[in-house]
Amino acid sequence: MEAKTCNESRVVRTSRIFPNDVNNHNTLFGGKLMSDVDMLASITATRHSRKECVTASTDSVDFLSPITQQDSVCFESFVTWTGTSSMEVFVKIIAENLLTGDRKIAATAFLTFVALDDNGKPSAVPRIIPETEEEKKLFETGKQRAEERKKHRKNSKELASYFTTSKPWE
Repeated sequence: MEAKTCNESRVVRTSRIFPNDVNNHNTLFGGKLMSDVDMLASITATRHSRKECVTASTDSVDFLSPITQQDSVCFESFVTWTGTSSMEVFVKIIAENLLTGDRKIAATAFLTFVALDDNGKPSAVPRIIPETEEEKKLFETGKQRAEERKKHRKNSKELASYFTTSKPWE
């Protein structure tokens, strides 16, 4: 399987912020941003693997600066690291004040997707080739994030063994 560049998986989308997109603080509702992040990241993962993909985890979403109705919001996502069947997707969210042109990193996110074969089983994905400084830095630190994800998943499964499925309202 041939390796692919980060750029081959890149997805970019820019949109305006409208009144129905904001919360009671008049900033972009976090849930709206998270939904958009997952949608774009899923396109990125599918574009890289050219296979159906599922979200395995949202590793982090860091809200760094509020996004207001005066801003446009630009989402940029690309594959930064790959395992055998898994792909780490980085999403960078840039807010731009449409009146002044000031731009800022408003949020970042890392998600993991798994490519599936025709039987719904994990399927091999191409390796990634970083080219820019940003891509190289994300690639170099990808293995460490993958190891942290494995530990976190193990801890989550262990903790979940203590949860009940009973109906507390009965």
